[in-house]
Amino acid sequence: MTEPTTPPLIPLDADPFALFADWLAEAETHEPNDPNAMALATANAAGRPSVRMILLKGFDERGFVFYTNLESRKGEDLAENPFAALLFHWKSLRRQIRIEGPVEAVTDAEADRYFASRSRNSRIGAIASDQSRPLSDRAEFERRIEAASARYEGREPERPPNWSGFRVLPDQMEFWQDRPYRMHDRAVWTRQENDWVTTRLYP
Repeated sequence: MTEPTTPPLIPLDADPFALFADWLAEAETHEPNDPNAMALATANAAGRPSVRMILLKGFDERGFVFYTNLESRKGEDLAENPFAALLFHWKSLRRQIRIEGPVEAVTDAEADRYFASRSRNSRIGAIASDQSRPLSDRAEFERRIEAASARYEGREPERPPNWSGFRVLPDQMEFWQDRPYRMHDRAVWTRQENDWVTTRLYP
């Protein structure tokens, strides 16, 4: 019987953003769909949690960016309780990354720039959708799409005021690597003032 391959340990001296970029780049060559998919967990003012899968749309040393309808459940949660947690799980690589921290709104210029980069149909869909609100039937949504398409005939759809983005400002980033016999490798970076403190965790 062949022994399972043991990956190298997570380097504790790594910059967490550089390590994230390396792992994401590997996922882009291995994951069959959406390597930038992540679970986003939020909670409202009463502490009731909610989680859903969304797509990461950008990151740098400031944080991790996603976009949404501000009147969606996640938008309303973040307005009441501006903290979030993210989870990336790359099954093909047997890795995951957990990220936690406060959130801030992206600038209007950032939101405008990203909205303009989307396909026309995606922009029309964002304009037509009352995300997370009750929908009487699918035909109603399709009528709203047709109306929005007609309204923007011959011109570029503009970003609606209730559609923008958030940046998660990480104060903790945990990297997890599968290893044989459940002897997994876990390392957490915790922000303290302007520096990161790194600790390896029991699996």
